[in-house]
Amino acid sequence: MDESRPPASDPPVSDPPAGYKPLFRTSPFLDHNGPFFYRENADGTFVVGLRIQPKHANARGVAHGGILMTLCDISLGYRTTRSQTPSPLIVTASVKTDFAGSAKIGDWVEAHVDVHKVGGRLAFANCYLKVGEERIVHASAVFARTGDRS
Repeated sequence: MDESRPPASDPPVSDPPAGYKPLFRTSPFLDHNGPFFYRENADGTFVVGLRIQPKHANARGVAHGGILMTLCDISLGYRTTRSQTPSPLIVTASVKTDFAGSAKIGDWVEAHVDVHKVGGRLAFANCYLKVGEERIVHASAVFARTGDRS
């Protein structure tokens, strides 16, 4: 059975595939829009995921672009700040998002991030959202560095 999507007869649930746990950092905004999950990779990086629920859908019954952009933004930020030690304090300066597909209610969407550079003032990263092996969104971000966590 494909763990990326529950059987069509089952009602949508937020349960993640095996290996995922609740996102390590949350906020009232993320609590309202989630639940978000993450899975650690062997190399120390991680993937953030979300099961699309009816509350995430637009009028056409597919994931609203806003929830997909939110998944990109938090994944890009969390992966970028955790890409080096000490962790840089960053704020989103720009996110460019391109949609190449969609996610349906019940789909498991994963955010895969590649951090390009964390400099003294700016940081750069790319993200692909995937449903199974299909890339549905590409986002690139620039972050302003405001200091380092101690």
